[in-house]
Amino acid sequence: MSANRIVIDPITRIEGHLRIEAEIQNGKVTDAYSAGTMVRLLEEILKGRDPRDAWAFVGRVCGVCTTVHSLASVRSVEDALDIVVPPNAEMVRSIMFVAQYLHDHVVHFYHLHAMDWVDVVNALKADPKKTSELAQSISNWPKSSPGYFSDLQKRIGRFVESGQLGIFANGYWGHPAYKLPPEVNLIGLAHYLEALEWQKEIVRIHAIFGGKNPHPNFLVGGMACAIGLDDASGINAERLAYVDQLLREAKTFVEQVYIPDLLAIASFYKDWGAIGGGLGSYLAYGDLPVNGYRDESSFKFPSGVILNKDISKVYDVDLRKDEEVQEFVQRSWYKYEGGDDKGLHPWKGETVLNYTGPKPPYEHLNVEEKYSFLKTPRWNGNAVEVGPLARVLVGYARGREDFKEVVDAALSKLEVPVTALFSTLGRTAARGLETALVAGWAREFYDSLITNLKNGDDRMAATEKFDPKTWPAQAQGVGHTEAPRGALAHWIVIQDQKIDNYQLVVPTTWNASPRDPEGKSSAYEAALKDTPVANPEQPVEILRTIHSFDPCMACAVHLYDEEGQHLSRVQALG
Repeated sequence: MSANRIVIDPITRIEGHLRIEAEIQNGKVTDAYSAGTMVRLLEEILKGRDPRDAWAFVGRVCGVCTTVHSLASVRSVEDALDIVVPPNAEMVRSIMFVAQYLHDHVVHFYHLHAMDWVDVVNALKADPKKTSELAQSISNWPKSSPGYFSDLQKRIGRFVESGQLGIFANGYWGHPAYKLPPEVNLIGLAHYLEALEWQKEIVRIHAIFGGKNPHPNFLVGGMACAIGLDDASGINAERLAYVDQLLREAKTFVEQVYIPDLLAIASFYKDWGAIGGGLGSYLAYGDLPVNGYRDESSFKFPSGVILNKDISKVYDVDLRKDEEVQEFVQRSWYKYEGGDDKGLHPWKGETVLNYTGPKPPYEHLNVEEKYSFLKTPRWNGNAVEVGPLARVLVGYARGREDFKEVVDAALSKLEVPVTALFSTLGRTAARGLETALVAGWAREFYDSLITNLKNGDDRMAATEKFDPKTWPAQAQGVGHTEAPRGALAHWIVIQDQKIDNYQLVVPTTWNASPRDPEGKSSAYEAALKDTPVANPEQPVEILRTIHSFDPCMACAVHLYDEEGQHLSRVQALG
């Protein structure tokens, strides 16, 4: 039987524009191609600018990953200029980091991914009394009475009867891949709506420390905020107490809503513990320093690389070595001066547009040539997956007790082996498990900040190298972090106090990129192979695996030049 190629363009419930072409034969994906369909030229906009301003530009790479890009940027400049950040600033950065994770992961689970597993319409068949009993058996969350679920069911029923599902329109409701009982569907639907209300609260932490959200302020050398327990005009004891309250409420929501829902839903989809594993190789840069960013041994998220699902061996990462991280453009709509078959380390990176693709609308991409606006990064020549699963596996493989505790507890509850982590289900579960870890770590960073302030240290910035006249004529640095979606690093080259080169290698570039010169697939393409597809007209199974990565295409590709003009316009197929 010949393969049938289907096109999903654009893939929705992600940030940005992503096209997937999948070849299906005998009810399974036999091959897949991932294409970012927006132009990326942010690096060119930064050339010639003051490196201290870069964080403000890259923080606007999208409206989701703002904090981590600004953080990676200021770290790259601090690395280049040998600036050591005061402890208070490090802890404030970490608190903002964990707030980003708590917000991002909860929003992803409920609003971007849950509807791949939860059938909204089927929830109308649920018995509110049985739903209440089930909810109370898995959690102490107070909103679980029969009346609460009954009222919600009636509200959704009115939507369905009117033919206007609103935010739940265009789903594949009734698809045979949905397996949850009506009562679990109703719980998931209820918490979807509750999470919409909750998520707007946790981001207030960014407004307190960074002045606003979603684009909070950062500062090379520290943080741009005054802080002191008795400071009447700055961040004082009252505002810090509010941060404490928000972190406590977030921890409660994660422990009493997110994790119970995750485990309850996963228990009905154990077969997905053998689907969507893909590459089996994973990369994490690590982050959340306890003793300062330069002491990687103190990171809450450890760094490392796992190859071929072998968790008995973790390789170290060095982002400064030319051979470790390289980007290729042979299948990307860019060109390199020295030839497209060569890889470049980001310090030597080039971002020159070379669009040779079809004019939209078009039926299929020519995947034998260039077919994406994403470059193709490789670690020592290996295609690797980045993200929550990579972080959890590296922590687990490093023998960290905190990681082992949450992972082993989840595996035991679901009665699945550790190999089930190498899957779409494992990727989704890992995101929740690390959220539980982050919720606990948040308390540690907050308590450390308060202790430091009580000891009389209110420093928020290192000022000794603010004057560009003190800088060397030439410098280069790299700033890395762990974005919610995975390993993120910015490389900068400074010449005569201005940016000479700037390259971002972002999580979705690692995961969603096209094939490399050797024809090897990246994470998305590899993960889709062998995925079952019951109905090619309703490919919910493909969406499950792609959404499990939480794609953020705007981080990987960009559409405007510095004057705000369109450089390319791509019309998505319906």
